[in-house]
Amino acid sequence: MFDVNEYFDGKVKSLAFTDTSGDKATIGVMAAGAYTFATSSIELMTVTSGVMEVKLPAADNWQTYKAGETFRVEANQSFDVKMASDTSYLCIYQ
Repeated sequence: MFDVNEYFDGKVKSLAFTDTSGDKATIGVMAAGAYTFATSSIELMTVTSGVMEVKLPAADNWQTYKAGETFRVEANQSFDVKMASDTSYLCIYQ
């Protein structure tokens, strides 16, 4: 079934599921703001609406991702995101 996740006092919410092959994914929304996330596996995050600025591990600069664009974060890393407006995403875990 589905798991409901809530972070940062409800400003980030997602629905998580595992498909029949064991692949895991979440789809969620983030309220405008700035957040830091930690990974336990490789994450492929696709912005589905809005614009997300991302500072990946070991990066010196922020990079902007728009709807339809994907970025990758390696396992056991942390990364920063910030949005000027509410944004939605799909995250695939590998």
